[in-house]
This record gives sequence, C-alpha cells and structure tokens, in this order.
Amino acid sequence: MDISTSYMGIKLKNPLIVGACSLTGSAEKAREIEKAGAGALVIKSLFEEQIQLERFKADEDEMKYNDRQWEMLDIYPLVTHDREYAGTEDHMRLVEKICKTVKIPVFASLNAVNRDAWVEYAKQLSKTGVQGLEVNLYSSPKELDKHGHEVESEEYKTLHEINKNVSIPIAVKLSPFYTNPLDVISKMDTHGADAFVLFNRLFQPKIDIRKEQHISPLNLSHEEDSRLPLRFVGLLHGNIKADICASTGIFHGNQIVEMILAGANAVQAVSAFYRNGLPHIETMLKDLENWMESKNYKNLEDFRGKLDKENCGNPWAYTRAQYAKLLMNPQEVMDNAPVP
Repeated sequence: MDISTSYMGIKLKNPLIVGACSLTGSAEKAREIEKAGAGALVIKSLFEEQIQLERFKADEDEMKYNDRQWEMLDIYPLVTHDREYAGTEDHMRLVEKICKTVKIPVFASLNAVNRDAWVEYAKQLSKTGVQGLEVNLYSSPKELDKHGHEVESEEYKTLHEINKNVSIPIAVKLSPFYTNPLDVISKMDTHGADAFVLFNRLFQPKIDIRKEQHISPLNLSHEEDSRLPLRFVGLLHGNIKADICASTGIFHGNQIVEMILAGANAVQAVSAFYRNGLPHIETMLKDLENWMESKNYKNLEDFRGKLDKENCGNPWAYTRAQYAKLLMNPQEVMDNAPVP
C-alpha cells in the first residue's frame, strides 16, 4: 500500500505534516517527529516582531557603556552587533541544524509585517537547506477605516516579491477571514503560490475576570474545527494549480481520509500531538492505511478528490442550500448526529 503524496513538487512518504509549533523548535524534537513517522515538518515560525525586540535589546547592549571614560574601556569593552541581521542568526542556525538532523522534508515558517522584511527573511531562510517556505499571510484588523482590498492588494504584492527572490517552493498559510477566501486564493495562485495551507489558527485574547487582566491560554483546536478547511478544500480542488494542505482540527486518521477525499494533497496537525504525544502520528497513519485496505485502495490517488464539489454527485454538499435541505429533512440530522 502506497500512502506517499506530492506536496509543492516534493515527495512525502505520507500526507501527515507536523505544523509549526514549539514541538518543531529543536533538533531533538525533529528527530522524534521523524521517528514517529511524519511525512514532513514545519519548523516553528520566525516572527518579525520577535526580531525587532531582539534588535532593540542588541542596540541597548551596544550603547550600554558609551558614557564610560576611555580609561575604563578595558573593563567595559564596547559591544558591537550586525544590526541588519541581529536576532535572526539563532533561528537560521536552528533551521540549518534541523535540516541536517532529519531526512524527511523540512519547511520553514515565516511571519512578518513589512514587505521588505518578508523578502529579506525569506531570502535568508531559503539558504538554510529547507525544501520549502510557509508564509503566514494575514492581517489583524485594528483600524475602522482600512478597506479589505487594501489588505489583499498588499498581500498579493508581498507574495509576488517573495516569489521573485527565492527559488524554493512557497506555501501560503491563510486565515479564513476574507470576504471571499476563494477569490483571494485564486489570485494568490497566479502570484506564485505553490500550495495553500487552510487555515491558520490565530491567537485569540482571553480575559481573567478574577484578576481583571488579559491572559494568553494555549489555543488548541477541536475536531469540529476541521469542517471549515474541509469545505474549502472541496471547493478549491481542481480549480487552482497550487497544492492544498488542510490544517486545523485534525486529530485522527479518518480526518486525513476526509481531507484527501475532498482533494487535499496533505494535512497539518499540531493540537493532536499536544494532546496525545508524538507517537500518535503512527496511530493516525495506521488508521489511514486500515481504511484504504478496507476499501481496496492501493494509493492516495485512487480516492483523492473523489468527493470534491465537482465529483461528489451532490450539488448541495458545499453550498448554503444544504441548510434548506436539512430543514426539509430533519430526520437526516438526527440520523447523522454523534452517539453520546
């Protein structure tokens, strides 16, 4: 039985990718991920904001003893930094080390804000040995008068510039918060995206009402969250050139099956391994193989996209009309309800 797949032109031994998180932030963990059987991993993200804070700290260190007298310089020597790259060296060394540690494909992940930073960090990451780059394009709305088309236009330009400056494949990890994600993805498809990761699970604030302050809880996904990417995978398959990777809420092998039936090339999971540990990778893949064996499928291509919008045979499966259908036949809802 062959469960290999192609993602961004790169062959993976299976479609299960461990997404960017603290679990992919060391060579030791990367080795565990490979041993558990994952098809690939995405190294924890490089954040522009983190780099800016580290540069600020570097500047503080450099200026720390500037008011000392010359006679004291042998005691308090001047500290110098390469300000242009301050804060990135450690991350680049980490990425290089992980690439040398494991044999499975390794992808870098980048979160930036300014277009120049996107391009510069993408160029640096592309030279570390990674086989692909995942860029997290999203905007957190903070201004009432900023139009959506401004945000989208800037993201298209950013993706175009990254694509011009790196030679490795680019995956775009998006949030679902666009007026029409299908239109945005279609346009990004023409601006050089080799794959789309659907969707990014963004940080959401929470307030501790006892202490009356904001807190930062671990924001794990739930199985039901997989329905959103499932819908968009089914709508996009066969309509864009780029590959599709489903993310968010994927905990079990049967959900990998669902995503491939809808048309996905691969899936990403993170919360599943925080909850169940990295050995759960093997369990998920075994469930995939068992299902394929029960259906007599020899490889993923035998059923990839079998239930996308064009092939599923149900014109209402991916549309709003599904609501009307369920209202007209409530028994179907009850028949498909989970058993308590």
